[in-house]
Amino acid sequence: MRIAILLLAFALSALGQTSEIVLRAARLLDVETGRVLTPGEILIRAERIVETGSIVSHPPYAQVIDLGDTTLMPGLIDAHVHLFLHPGAEDLQTVQESVPQRTILATLAARADLMAGFTAERDMGTEGAGSADTAVRNAINSGLIPGPRLRISGNAVDILGGHEDALGYNPEQHVLPNATQANNAADLISVIRQQFKEGADFIKIYETGHDSEREGKFSTPYQFTEAELTAAVHEAARIGKRVAVHATGEPGTLYAAKAGVASIDHADQLSRETMLLMREKGIFAVPTFAISEYFIEHAHSRRDILDFHAQEFRKQIAAGVPVAMGSDVGPFPHGTQAHEFELMVKYGMTPLAAIQAGTLNGAKLLDWQGQIGTLKAGYFADIIAVPGNPLKDISALTKVVFVMKNGAVVRRP
Repeated sequence: MRIAILLLAFALSALGQTSEIVLRAARLLDVETGRVLTPGEILIRAERIVETGSIVSHPPYAQVIDLGDTTLMPGLIDAHVHLFLHPGAEDLQTVQESVPQRTILATLAARADLMAGFTAERDMGTEGAGSADTAVRNAINSGLIPGPRLRISGNAVDILGGHEDALGYNPEQHVLPNATQANNAADLISVIRQQFKEGADFIKIYETGHDSEREGKFSTPYQFTEAELTAAVHEAARIGKRVAVHATGEPGTLYAAKAGVASIDHADQLSRETMLLMREKGIFAVPTFAISEYFIEHAHSRRDILDFHAQEFRKQIAAGVPVAMGSDVGPFPHGTQAHEFELMVKYGMTPLAAIQAGTLNGAKLLDWQGQIGTLKAGYFADIIAVPGNPLKDISALTKVVFVMKNGAVVRRP
């Protein structure tokens, strides 16, 4: 009897250790310092990292996964995605496709992004699908469907006749806008409260649009005043949440910076005053080059606008503006957005800085600092492996071969 009890205890002990995994690869990238360990190993227990180094502890019964000539690094973070969009006419998608249909497509988009190595994302508006992203986030968190960790905004906020209103349609058809309308500070506060009630993690506001070029000068009208944006930021902060803005140029970007938003997304052109404020307050620029390039290739935009943005981006880097990686994926295929890293390097960032924008900075912007974004003991085990060394060839991030999220392997060679 005593032997049987001992054998049972031994078996239960062994069973309890099956959640321990050791990942081994030729390299491990410390994204904080740029140091590359050779070889690299990570010990994972349940959903957390326990140890990292060239050699780590190998507990009995731990599963060892040898990933060969790859580099281990933290999961990628895309701070600007649209899970509820897919390639094609955006305005027609929101009119022709039902919210249930768009939600199903959003679950497929989430899976594609995760398989591409994006273990966390910020969904920047459902584009007319209301708070359906709440259901997607909750289903991922419950383990019902695969997908990245999500911060969601529900429907974005816009003014009547603004950037995402249903413009150009027969008014008698009463086509719904792709954003929730607010026309003053009181409206903004009411809409924000409703968005949070429906499950939003943060608020996305359209602050500028429609963009144009007049006599060689970039121009974009603002939509909310500095006072109105400040009211929105204060209302979100009342319950510990933040505001992000779609803002491409002045004076809207300056109003947003003065109001204290979390990020200025797109940020095609920023004044010197705006850049200094962003550096001082830690407001992230999210450049979204990939969507601009895609639209140029598909005849929706002009090359000179992207070239202008690239020139301005170099000024932003020189001014010390913090940058977070965001691709605006959705209008182009989900799972392909790591190309944004290549463009950030092409337009002036070092490979390490670009990687930090899509790991450390993304974690901070999404309010997961200290939990994800780097490989450290106690952090969630969100880990990817890429071929070669991404510090020497940033395109390695477009060729992810292994993905672990929360300690569970979701993709392996």
